[in-house]
Parts: sequence; structure tokens; C-alpha cells
Amino acid sequence: MTRFARNWRQAGLDESLVALLEYCVRLTLEPAKCSDSDIGLLRNCGYSDEAISDCVQVCSFFNYINRIAEGLGVDDEPWLDDLGLPVAPANAPAEPENTQ
Repeated sequence: MTRFARNWRQAGLDESLVALLEYCVRLTLEPAKCSDSDIGLLRNCGYSDEAISDCVQVCSFFNYINRIAEGLGVDDEPWLDDLGLPVAPANAPAEPENTQ
């Protein structure tokens, strides 16, 4: 999980999942640039229209909620680190590094 959170592009995910995540990045950062060709790429990766719709809705919902929290000045959860991973208690053993 830590490897994924730190850099999902280098986490060894399959190409279809990387394509879906890249689409989510585009939808988040440049929504006006999302096009039929993006949807076609996801279909070619094997995603159904229903799966693509689910992805767009989940991604958009998280963007919406984050904008509300940021707009209202809501503080980050104290039990999460900068990557959104739970902070280990001070006496917890260190997580082994994955060298893959």
C-alpha cells in the first residue's frame, strides 16, 4: 500500500489500471480536456461503460468533497500522513521497505 501511495506509476500495476488512474488524474486536473478518445482508450482496456461511469462518479465525488473541505478550511485528519496513510503509533515496528 505504501508503494502505491508514494508513486502508483512505479508500483507495477497492470496497464489497464494505469490507464484508468491516468484518466482520473486528467479528470481531476484538466476536466475540460477529457474527451471521447479518453473513453475509447478505457473501453479498449476492457472497461465497460458502467465501470467507466462508476470511476468518473467516484473520482468526481472525491474531488467535490476535497474542494468543500479546502474551501471551508477543514484541517486534515491528525491520524493520516501527507499521503493519506494512517500514522503508525510511536511504539509500532517500522514497515519493511518493499524493494520491487
